[in-house]
Amino acid sequence: MLKHDLSWDNIKKGLQNPRQAIDNTVLELALRTPLTYLNTKTTIGTNVFSCDWDVLILLDTCRVDALREVAPEYDFISNINQKRSVGGRSPEWIAKTFVEEYESTIQNTAYLSANVFSKQILQERHHESVPPTEVNLAYSLLGRLPTVDVSSLGHFEYLYEYEPVGEEGPFGHKDGGTPPRYVTDRAIAVGRDHDFDRLILHYLQPHPPYVANAVESGQKLKRHESDWWGYLGSTGDYETIWNTYLDELRYVLDDVEILLNNLDAERVAISADHGESFGEYWEYGHKTGSINPYVRTVPWVETTANDTGSYSSSISPPTEKESDGAVEDRLAALGYRM
Repeated sequence: MLKHDLSWDNIKKGLQNPRQAIDNTVLELALRTPLTYLNTKTTIGTNVFSCDWDVLILLDTCRVDALREVAPEYDFISNINQKRSVGGRSPEWIAKTFVEEYESTIQNTAYLSANVFSKQILQERHHESVPPTEVNLAYSLLGRLPTVDVSSLGHFEYLYEYEPVGEEGPFGHKDGGTPPRYVTDRAIAVGRDHDFDRLILHYLQPHPPYVANAVESGQKLKRHESDWWGYLGSTGDYETIWNTYLDELRYVLDDVEILLNNLDAERVAISADHGESFGEYWEYGHKTGSINPYVRTVPWVETTANDTGSYSSSISPPTEKESDGAVEDRLAALGYRM
């Protein structure tokens, strides 16, 4: 929710990284906030429920050019088309996607999400109740959208409740977000045990923090993996950030390959809720209301899935409720501030 606090610490950061300071102030107030309001009055982008698919795989922050770069390594990725997303950030995408216009379709859709905002928007209705003084204005405008309640969904699982931040787990890194295996495993189980018309799988990767190389090596996260914004601002080392981001994309695509071999679906779409900007057009990361093409343009790959039975699902759905503090810890680990 990225408040824009006027503090001495933030002023110093702004002086050290003026481009990022302009992004968080001038572009936020003069561009993204008005465009968020416009997106509540009309639709900037294509709602995925208007497209034909049985399974929708969302790779959080996946850019079109990044997917094209690694595509030759994966047989299930051929033609990479693109669409304009309805949101520049996950809360905007969720609030603008699950709307009353598509409620009849949503009622027979299962949504398995590793993204913490799915619960905040669809169940807690945080965007409707939080005081504007506690968040940036663009986020608070999302309360104007006709977003349906979580009860409208056929099935909903909060997969980010696995491996709490700071705790060791069997599949990921204690300093990272929800590993892709939890999404893959639960998707296979739901796909085999239920018969929903549509299934949405919201992977967290390649969203930072970038843990792929740390998982493989068993080491702690390096600065460019845990804080790419600060690293890029102080070093200008774009190449290291880009290559690390591509490794994170491979990390999740390896799991998508397992998924596609253990699920029956004639029409599978691989896309993203939004992309990521590494300083292009003076924008860093992804923010509500952004129309930066690197953020708002997302890949659209069509493929199929065939259940070969090569993977046995073993993870039960999450049942424990998180405290507000745990949610804040997750948002902080992903680079957000409440």
